[in-house]
Amino acid sequence: MKVFNFLFALFLFISFHSFSQADTTERVVLVIHGGAGTIMKKHLSPEKEAAYTEKMTEALQAGYAVIESGGTSILAVQAAINIMEDSPLFNAGKGAVYAHDETQQMDASIMDGKTKNAGAVAGVGTIKNPINAAIAVMNLSEHVLLTGEGAVEFAAKNGVEIVDSSYFKSERRLENLKRIKAEENDHGNLEPVDEELKMDVLDKKYGTVGAVALDKENNLAAGTSTGGMTNKRYNRVGDSPIIGAGTYADNNACGVSCTGHGEYFIRNVVAYDVCALMLYKEISVKEATAEVIKKQTELGGAGGVIALDKDGNVAMPFNTAGMFRGYITESGKVVVLMFGE
Repeated sequence: MKVFNFLFALFLFISFHSFSQADTTERVVLVIHGGAGTIMKKHLSPEKEAAYTEKMTEALQAGYAVIESGGTSILAVQAAINIMEDSPLFNAGKGAVYAHDETQQMDASIMDGKTKNAGAVAGVGTIKNPINAAIAVMNLSEHVLLTGEGAVEFAAKNGVEIVDSSYFKSERRLENLKRIKAEENDHGNLEPVDEELKMDVLDKKYGTVGAVALDKENNLAAGTSTGGMTNKRYNRVGDSPIIGAGTYADNNACGVSCTGHGEYFIRNVVAYDVCALMLYKEISVKEATAEVIKKQTELGGAGGVIALDKDGNVAMPFNTAGMFRGYITESGKVVVLMFGE
């Protein structure tokens, strides 16, 4: 077991160093992720791979349109994340996974790099776009984090769209939950019906969407939205709605959104740590994210981050087999990646 753990950690370390950074000399204005985990070509049909590429491209272009029209980084992050929340492809909003009790419990957060204002919601089941509720909390309340029924009540009173829980129903996600429960109980047919479902079963901890934007006023914003961990119990909350753990933005350094095994991202305060390293050690966003993911790997925390600094430099490191990720430059060039490219 110790040998396996060592080899696994070595694989993650090599994967991270091989596939961590974007190769661009042009200023990036928006970067997104759609979750990290066992994302391998064998798990996705050509049609499904094309669907992910199309949806991530749509998200990038939606955020870019906001920036090009002079909109704020907050609105660009919202536009990009809304696209992914409205798609069943990702573990957020419409595609949220099931908790142990067969409900969907979603989390989201947003942070403004200029003002350090932030908002978040956790454990919500009827808010169509949780990132919109997080923005409402940031702009319209004195609080940072609202949870459960109180968060839904606040969102509804402030014009955020509420839907029936049936909107989020997904046979694929429910099948995923049932297979994970069967695995826990050591019985049942554990072979997934297809490779994509196998990826879902393996990645019960890792699905999230997020975005970081840099607007024409050079203001940064970061946001994250998730359905959480498949089969979670006891109203578990991960890192995504925790400012400093799953999301952070500071105009003096960078904006960060995380995806992965949330407990480790909370313990290591990952999103804030990237910014702090840049400020205190005076290192680049690539160096800071590399150091943070290296620490995650050593402690056994799987996942990745996207980060964009105040000058438009981007980093997208991860220590898993793959991560849905992409960016768009100020000229409109789109780059979308999934595997260990």
